[in-house]
Amino acid sequence: MDTAEFRRRGKEMVDYIADYLENIEGRQVYPDVVPGYLRNLIPDAAPEHPEAYEEIVKDIERVIMPGVTHWQSPYFYAYFPTGSSFPAMLADMLSGAIGCIGFSWAASPACTELETVMLDWLGKMLNLPEEFLAGTEGQGGGVIQSTASEATLVALLAARAKILKRLQAENPGLAEPEILSKLVAYSSDQAHCSVERAGLIGGVKMKKIPSDTKFSVGGEALRKVIEEDKAAGLIPFYCCATLGTTPSCAFDNIMEIGPICNSENMWMHIDAAYAGSSFICPEFRHLLNGVEFADSFNFNPHKWLLINFDCSAMWVKKRSEIIGAFKMDPLYLQHDHQESGLVTDYRSLPLKTHLSLCQDRQEGMAP
Repeated sequence: MDTAEFRRRGKEMVDYIADYLENIEGRQVYPDVVPGYLRNLIPDAAPEHPEAYEEIVKDIERVIMPGVTHWQSPYFYAYFPTGSSFPAMLADMLSGAIGCIGFSWAASPACTELETVMLDWLGKMLNLPEEFLAGTEGQGGGVIQSTASEATLVALLAARAKILKRLQAENPGLAEPEILSKLVAYSSDQAHCSVERAGLIGGVKMKKIPSDTKFSVGGEALRKVIEEDKAAGLIPFYCCATLGTTPSCAFDNIMEIGPICNSENMWMHIDAAYAGSSFICPEFRHLLNGVEFADSFNFNPHKWLLINFDCSAMWVKKRSEIIGAFKMDPLYLQHDHQESGLVTDYRSLPLKTHLSLCQDRQEGMAP
């Protein structure tokens, strides 16, 4: 495909997308295919001879659309509302064309710096405490993850690294496996399953705190379990509170949970994946009161803010605690501006995927 054909085919694809979305309510929301349907519609192996572009495009309706669940349909009521928009789609096109990989500032300065500024913008829209913003001299900052599940895991791993470092500094003879065997993390029994999975990946105990009649966890329930675990010789180190649970959109009482986590020197992460976008509205901002006690916070703009999946915004008060937990500095990724104090290379943060420039879905940790 040369440039001339790309221009023509690109315009055809934009027309196809526009027609698809304009008439999506006429499509069956959930497909009635059976598992394995697609294999019977295409060859057993990749063809040895090229196929005409027109024939490939026909396969979109013949092969793909019969198996698509149409999330953008006004009749789709499952999971969560998607947030795609025409500007976001155009941005994806340009992002794909630029194709930069933002694992370091030097790899593409705009990729790093745009995310830094955009996460500060978004944090200000949420009225986050100043500690969560990067600015030019702040210790905190924002990072775009793919999903809230990744944000939860990154926070837990950073909390684990922090407690290991502190306890080994206080007790030089204490072996890491001995500490890990005693670590315990907490979440509501209404929390997303990814929180429990983070504990499995992190190799630590994850305990579910019983919620009340409003499906919320308060300070009393958390304190009770912490005291029991400390008496049993365990080391509480992490708590994930949820604002907008998956089963019922319940809100944990972070005004009660936060001070307890702070007094126990535990990392508090707030998962507001579903409901977080609403905090931009002044009338709902009070639901985020208590975030000042948290060490990290995330929500998903791809649910309400017209951003294509995947885009999960995460902020931390001290980015050094995230970067320090995962940083590696091979010679081939070092560059002149690395130690300037204005640059944080995003490769230090795990689980980052190749997100690109123009939709503000870039790699990394805001410096």
